[in-house]
Amino acid sequence: MRITISGPPGSGKTTACSKLSEILGLEAVVFGKIFRELAAEKNLSLGQLGELAEKDPSIDKMIDSRILDIARANENIILESRLSAYMCARNNIPAFKIYIDASPEVRMSRIGVREGETVEEACAKTLDRQRSEAKRYKMYYDIDIEDKSVYDLVINTDELDPDQVVKKILDAVGEAN
Repeated sequence: MRITISGPPGSGKTTACSKLSEILGLEAVVFGKIFRELAAEKNLSLGQLGELAEKDPSIDKMIDSRILDIARANENIILESRLSAYMCARNNIPAFKIYIDASPEVRMSRIGVREGETVEEACAKTLDRQRSEAKRYKMYYDIDIEDKSVYDLVINTDELDPDQVVKKILDAVGEAN
């Protein structure tokens, strides 16, 4: 089964992806990791790489073509990225598409803890990153990342622990098969 997991920073998507991968025995490909590695290679912050990507579409195109290549080559995989659901849908690649969300307050708190920042620092960086991504996805692909109609399952993680999130996913995936 091909599964995509999307959502904003701090929503819990990477944690859910890891746990789901372990339970289902499927490889998980986390595209945020690729973006972070690219930023490190270029000695840039995520925000700086985002700004560069606004001027240079080849950065997103490279990552997104990798999403499609991996999706086409693997029927049993988990793809975690902001655009994986849209890319699969637009290219008629069957996938169970999941969107994981949380309130901005919860997300900023999680990011602050994870990155060792204050909530205010996490908020400023994350909001800049989200604005940059939304702008690029609209500009390059005509995708409104606020449009959740492409998803088979939307989960808000504000009141859920990671195990509860994974249970919801497993229940939904089981019903889809």
